[in-house]
Amino acid sequence: MAKNVYPMHMPGHKRNIDHSHYILPFDIDITEIHDFDDLHNPQGILLETQQLAAKIYGSNRAYALVNGSTVGILSAIGAHTKRGDKILIANNHHWSVDNAVELFGLKSVEIHSAADGLSGIEGSIDPAVVEQMLDENPDIKLVVITSPSYEGVVSNIASIAAIVHAHNLVLLVDSAHGAHLGFSGVFPKSAIQAGADIVIMSMHKTLPCMTQCSLLHLCTSRAKADETQKMLSMLQTSSPSYVLLASIDTCLHTLNTDHVQLFSEYERNLERFGDEIHSLKKLNVLCHTYNINHLFFDFDPGKIVIVTKNSAISGIELAQTLRTEYSIELEKAVEDYAIAMTSICDSMEGLDRFAKALLEIDRKLPERDVC
Repeated sequence: MAKNVYPMHMPGHKRNIDHSHYILPFDIDITEIHDFDDLHNPQGILLETQQLAAKIYGSNRAYALVNGSTVGILSAIGAHTKRGDKILIANNHHWSVDNAVELFGLKSVEIHSAADGLSGIEGSIDPAVVEQMLDENPDIKLVVITSPSYEGVVSNIASIAAIVHAHNLVLLVDSAHGAHLGFSGVFPKSAIQAGADIVIMSMHKTLPCMTQCSLLHLCTSRAKADETQKMLSMLQTSSPSYVLLASIDTCLHTLNTDHVQLFSEYERNLERFGDEIHSLKKLNVLCHTYNINHLFFDFDPGKIVIVTKNSAISGIELAQTLRTEYSIELEKAVEDYAIAMTSICDSMEGLDRFAKALLEIDRKLPERDVC
């Protein structure tokens, strides 16, 4: 990969070695030897890592995952259902939820959310719709919500949790894109803080952690610890990477000691970015130049969603232009918008470069056709 390409995409470490002690980590690529514990029955250093994760995030129990959030979603759904059960899922769910439905012989009912007219992005899950669906489907056994979504849309997990619990059910939140939430008042609360029973998060998406590094949190007594551990042992590799486990441990210790400073800098960088792009005229950026509307309960300001709908450029063309002319690689691009991901590892210089590129592209675009 060209060294000058700035990564506006995951992993959250942004290839910034200031937050890592290793470049080629062969010296820590070990296995379950003496004194190095066993992920499938942690009693020593790996147990300490998981206990630190639970402490930092405020859950009852945390499990380190080296097969990404996918294995966490599969394991949590499998641990809290039996074959033939019906589960309620958000329509913006990850494909691992579909795989869980097929793998465990489940039936699914989808909750649909309205789309924002300007961007086409699906809004938050309406708690009232969740309640309606549960009333209409009394045989539902588990509720699975995605928050934040890929685009950064956050749902009202506190209200949804209250409804789900009133029906004596378990709420599982796929928070793969929310491992950074809960450390700053500028960002929405984490799903753990909002009262979910089970939360799965991908540390590698928005934190300085290597790809595949994730956590599964059990947050309340409704969550089944023994069944979850059994499922994880069945579905997760029997040869867990100690390189990835070391990355999880290092990231957790960084959060434990430095989160105030890191997130303060992150907040300042995002605020500066927002100020710089305020003069955009043809492009819109959710939560920065375009205020979120009633369809969005909340939004992750770390997600830079550039809306191109009704402009003279598509999201795909924008990403191509940023790649070829400005050496900036985005996370995702579709017809009506493109997504840039940020993290505590982004530099002010990198975000300034991105802002200047957007402003220059915006100036070159013809005026919107308002007809």
